[in-house]
Amino acid sequence: MSLKSLNNHDTEKRSLSEKIKAEAHRLGFFACGIAKAEPVDDETAAVFKKWLSDGNHSDMAYMANNLDKRLDPTLLMPGAESIVCVALNYSPKEYISSVEYQLAAYAYGQDYHDVMKSKLNQLAATLPSEVKICCDTVPILERYWAEKAGIGWIGRNHQLIIPQAGSMFFLGEIITTETLYYDSPAINRCGNCHACTDACPTGAIVASGGTLNACKCLSYLTIENRGPIADEYKNALGNSIYGCDRCQNACPWNRFASATEEERFLPSKELLEMKRDDWNNLTIEDYRVLFKGSAVKRAKYEGLMRNISIAKENNR
Repeated sequence: MSLKSLNNHDTEKRSLSEKIKAEAHRLGFFACGIAKAEPVDDETAAVFKKWLSDGNHSDMAYMANNLDKRLDPTLLMPGAESIVCVALNYSPKEYISSVEYQLAAYAYGQDYHDVMKSKLNQLAATLPSEVKICCDTVPILERYWAEKAGIGWIGRNHQLIIPQAGSMFFLGEIITTETLYYDSPAINRCGNCHACTDACPTGAIVASGGTLNACKCLSYLTIENRGPIADEYKNALGNSIYGCDRCQNACPWNRFASATEEERFLPSKELLEMKRDDWNNLTIEDYRVLFKGSAVKRAKYEGLMRNISIAKENNR
């Protein structure tokens, strides 16, 4: 290939990459970056395998499934060359009153899977080649690739932190056979800050090794966990009945967060008006109406009522 052809090819890659990013911002994504599709680095692979072997994923067996694909996205799609990574802001404009039972902010509105997939499909239309949409349902290390694509870095709380914006973002990816122009990886800027580890009420975040023990994490215990919650963690729930944002709320970078413009992530009037008595007496019919199309259904009615029962005891 001649030097002129190489230059033209590079110009085309840059032009298409800029077009993708422009469309991403038009669709409402806060950030968009692009990384080369390749196996994750050896250190990341080793850390993830040890995390699994130590049982830190608790009973989330799906985390160990398709391990080869999770560590090598080129196995998810033949001919994969690039990964387009996006972040969508969910930081609330209005919060549930602090005196009432609390839900993680990401669950205030409609299920993010539906919103993200709709936007990702629209963004994928800008690519002239084969694509695979990923949004929390495909075995891929989302935060790793967002970091590689320069969007932000993985903080001590294991959330992706975007500079001057915080960590309240949903992540999504488009794997494509198109060769694009790649961004430089983000640099970790947590420094010596341990606000998140100090704020974790159960010690789920191990600062020294950068490990997150799901067995102790209130988000896991109140959402993914189908069994009873151990007595040693019940007091730590406080008013929380779905998820836990304490490590995010403690993060200094979230002071820069701006409210989402995505109306589908805004809480309903009915949710904001819920009082403790309403929660304590929540029927399955109420649950279905209140959380229609919501991520809260992940915990199921029985799981939510288990959490409410603990919160009720904590507030007695």
